[in-house]
Amino acid sequence: MSNQQSEIARRRTFGIVAHPDAGKTTLTEKLLLFGGAIQVAGAVKSNKIKKSTTSDFMEIERQRGISVATSVMAFDYEDKKINILDTPGHKDFAEDTYRTLTAVDSVIVVIDVAKGVEEQTEKLVEVCRMRKTPVIVFINKMDRPGKESFDLLDEVEQKLQLPCTPLSWPIGMGDRCQGVYNIFEQRLVLFRPDNKQGRPEETIEFDNLEDPELDKLVGEAAAMELRAEVEMISEVYPPFDRQEYLSQETSPVFFGSAVNNFGVKELLDCFVKIAPEPRPRPAEERAVLPNEDKFSGFVFKIHANMDPRHRDRIAFLRICSGTFERNTNYLHVRQGRKMKFANPTSFMADRKEVVDEAFAGDVVGLYDSGNFKIGDTLTEGEELHFKGIPSFSPEQFRRVYNGDPLKSKQLAKGLDQLMDEGVAQLFTREVDNAQIIGCVGALQFDVIQYRLEHEYGATVQYEPINLHKALWVTCPDEAALQAFKDRRRQHIGYDKEGRLVYLADSAWTLQMAQDNHPEVVFHATSEL
Repeated sequence: MSNQQSEIARRRTFGIVAHPDAGKTTLTEKLLLFGGAIQVAGAVKSNKIKKSTTSDFMEIERQRGISVATSVMAFDYEDKKINILDTPGHKDFAEDTYRTLTAVDSVIVVIDVAKGVEEQTEKLVEVCRMRKTPVIVFINKMDRPGKESFDLLDEVEQKLQLPCTPLSWPIGMGDRCQGVYNIFEQRLVLFRPDNKQGRPEETIEFDNLEDPELDKLVGEAAAMELRAEVEMISEVYPPFDRQEYLSQETSPVFFGSAVNNFGVKELLDCFVKIAPEPRPRPAEERAVLPNEDKFSGFVFKIHANMDPRHRDRIAFLRICSGTFERNTNYLHVRQGRKMKFANPTSFMADRKEVVDEAFAGDVVGLYDSGNFKIGDTLTEGEELHFKGIPSFSPEQFRRVYNGDPLKSKQLAKGLDQLMDEGVAQLFTREVDNAQIIGCVGALQFDVIQYRLEHEYGATVQYEPINLHKALWVTCPDEAALQAFKDRRRQHIGYDKEGRLVYLADSAWTLQMAQDNHPEVVFHATSEL
């Protein structure tokens, strides 16, 4: 096996998705802790620990205690190179999450034991299903009272349509929680509630649950309950089959408490054994295989001002095939020109290291002065266009005004760069040149306003605007398109790329436009 092949085989690139507050960022922290990537885990909302979580590195995230941008982190564990993409859970930032799911090979879904499967989780798993991405389920906060374990499995099967195979099982829950039984390795792991900083839990080997020693360890009632439940699992749920997991026919389920650090190691140990290596990626031209000799990759995220002191903009590139090398010329397919990168970086949240080479499955950060857009492809020369990186039709709109005429340059630059990140979209209405920001969720407006002020020194004021939808418009018939533009002039606008957009002020006007102009096609997403 060549060095490139063995490096690719070591890669495990996955995303962590969940509804807000399910404990996704805390789980990320604990995985990093086991990987030796950080020494102290930070509690997302704890006032006791002043250190904030490693993956929430934007100032606004620290203030609100939520993740608003996808973070990328890498660490080594048991000779595997693990790349974690921690995504925002809040629905107002779903677009960032959907795009991130194009860059991962598998997903861990975190579910809160008390709340069960929530709406945002259903939407995200639906995207995983469309992409045939293997899913592992982690049921979190077992140290708190919540729904019964079997009820949660039923909920996962019904609401998420994920057939379950439990690979660990809790011994009691809430105050009665004593640990987890690792079905995958047939080991008992006892829980100590003070175990927040990663001291190893007591692990006891049990290949036979009938062993009377179990009664002494956890008490007779808990031991009987565990035996009965494990027997029921073996009768009701199919045994774990890795091939079925990889083809999304089954989802392994783990139980634990990320904040108290139990059940997390079981998840990680099993994950490195079963999770997929980098998978083929569909391009418009062909399927791109990870073990191809030639390098290719695509940009799935852009982040302005990773470090506000340096005004740097970073494009996150998922490597799909071959080996990416520093200071090597690669073709920027959209622009049709060669580029090379002196300081490609790998990430440990906001800690960055320059890398000389990276392999399929890795995510590297490329310093960008404005050349990249989301969906752009880099290759060794072949013209490839990777598929499935959507931009969604916004549902909320505000008209933008400059709050300080002396800072109009800063505002223009700030809007330009933040829109390139894909967090929101900027439309210019043709009749009056009004600048309109469209977002999937209202919280985005606060983030944009905050970042414009703190990162660019620009003040923006919003005004509500009566808009129902912004839809991209295409029409093969030039004359019909011109007639449409002439007749609907007050509703015509353009996005940042100069593409034609129909700005409908109500469902009725949209319906009328569609009825009166049958040749014109209206698109709710633009595959960038």
